[in-house]
This record gives sequence, C-alpha cells and structure tokens, in this order.
Amino acid sequence: METPESNESLNFDNRIPLNQLREAVDAVKKQLSQIVIGQDEFIELLLVSLLANGHVLIEGVPGIAKTITAKLFARSLDTDFSRIQFTPDLMPSDVLGTSVFNLKSSEFEFNQGPIFSNVILIDEINRAPAKTQAALFEVMEERQITMDGQTYPMEFPFVVMATQNPIEQEGTYALPEAQLDRFLFKITVHYPQVEDEIQILKTHHQRKMESPENTIKPILKPEDLRVFQDQVQQVVIEDKLFGYIAQLIDKTRNHPHLYLGGSPRASLSVMNAAKAFAAIQGRDFVIPEDIKRSLIPVLRHRIILSPEREMEGMSPETVIDMITHAVEIPR
Repeated sequence: METPESNESLNFDNRIPLNQLREAVDAVKKQLSQIVIGQDEFIELLLVSLLANGHVLIEGVPGIAKTITAKLFARSLDTDFSRIQFTPDLMPSDVLGTSVFNLKSSEFEFNQGPIFSNVILIDEINRAPAKTQAALFEVMEERQITMDGQTYPMEFPFVVMATQNPIEQEGTYALPEAQLDRFLFKITVHYPQVEDEIQILKTHHQRKMESPENTIKPILKPEDLRVFQDQVQQVVIEDKLFGYIAQLIDKTRNHPHLYLGGSPRASLSVMNAAKAFAAIQGRDFVIPEDIKRSLIPVLRHRIILSPEREMEGMSPETVIDMITHAVEIPR
C-alpha cells in the first residue's frame, strides 16, 4: 500500500516541466551505480551540486573510489575533462597557464593551463601550498581568470571537484576558509558496507582487466544542462522557507559550540541545493525536508568548532543536527 509520502511527488501538476531532468538524473545514477557500488548518496550529491551550478570538495580515506567516481561522473557529461594532481611544488602557472614570448610575432601569447576545461578534478587539493590554492579563488567564484590584465572566461559548464585525504597531515596544507566557502558541498565518503564490498569484488572480477571508464557513455549535454539549471532556479520557495533558512544559518553564528558560523553565501548555497533536491524529486517547489537534506553537506566545511568542543571530539555534523532540532519547522 502506497503512503502519502511515497506519492509526494505525484499529487500535483508541475508548473515547470521536470520530466527530462528527472530522466537524465536517473540515467546518470543508474549508469554510475553499476560500477560505483554502495555510494548512492555520493552520486546524488554530485548531481545536486551540478544542477545547482556548484563546486564540490570530496573527503575520504584512500581507496574508497573518490577519484574514480569523480572521473566516471565527468564522463557522464558530454564535456571536456581535466585532471590536476596537486603537489607541494605545484605553481599557480601550472594550473592557470602562463604567457610565453612568441619570437615570430614579437608578442607574448597566453598558453592556457589545465584549468581551462569543463569538469576539473583536482586530486589531493590540500597538498599544494597556499599560493597555488589562492590561484583558484577567482576562477571558482567568477568562472574566469585574469592574467596580465586580460580576462579569460571559462566555457560552460565549469565545475571543480576536489578530493582530499582527512588522515594524512604530513605534507598537507589546510584550505583557507575563503576557499572552503567557495565549495557548495563537502561530501564525506565512507567505507562501504560488507554486502557492498562483496559486490565490488564480484563486479571487479567479472570485468577482468577492462577499465570501468569504457562502460560509461555521455548522457548530459551542455545545452541540456543549461536548461536543467535554469529550471532548478525557477523552483518555487515560499517566504516562510526563506525565514527558515535564515534562522538556521543565524543559529550557527551565535551557537556556543561554534567559533565560526555560516556566511550569507552559506544561506544561498542551502537555498540553491534545496531547489535542486526538489527538482530531482520531480517537485517544482521546495519543502523543509529539502532544506534539511542540504544543511550538512553545505555547512560541514563552513563552520568551525570551538577549541573546547573540538578537543572533546565533537563533529560539525553533531552541531548541525542540534541546530536543526532547535529551529521550528514552518507549517
């Protein structure tokens, strides 16, 4: 017997045609889930961030498919892909590009770096020093770079997916708060369940030595993605939900367990992510549950625990849950 909750996305007439968006999302999910086993939430958050036109920071221990999932996700898009391995000796010019003197024309010419692509995978972003990380500030926020007084815009779409290892400290640099704030989501990837790991072993055995990338086909074209992103922006959100988001973020700014709360950019990120969550569910309006689903991936990298709570081992997710329960859901 179907419950009202299970029919939630079916009991209304949409003002925005979301059928194609849902079909594309389901196709990407189905394709990736056949190779990336037990990481359904990871895949969904990548799709939500793409529809919300945001960048993602992916954190997890080595060997749990962070990089391969990002690569396969990029191959699901009919766009260019670039991978940059961050190292301690990486310079900003290695990422952005550099001007080279052309002897024939007697002029400097700009040679574009690997950042000039559509989907950028930055592996181990916290291994590069602050100077190189700072080179990403402009391009992540404004989707352009300025070199020698000349501005070079990025082609649509432009998405940065960065990975980092949470346990290795030697040879790593903490990301500046200003850079963390430019990521829509921080996705924490965990070990798979035992049943999922058995399935991973079976599928790997069945593939023999075939690369999983060969089984992925492009599904989303840039022109379709632009339409889908426009549709997400048209998703309706009521005034009382604006107040709900503002109250939740405001609670982070004066919470006794937090040293630093969320910025207005965090509020905007929650709103945009909630719209995308609604759209992939087939709804053209936001409900409080969409907002609640957005809070942890949006806030976990933006808030900073007080030194006392951090020493006690408290996590940002715990404080976010406390705030969620403390703010009344609008009716």
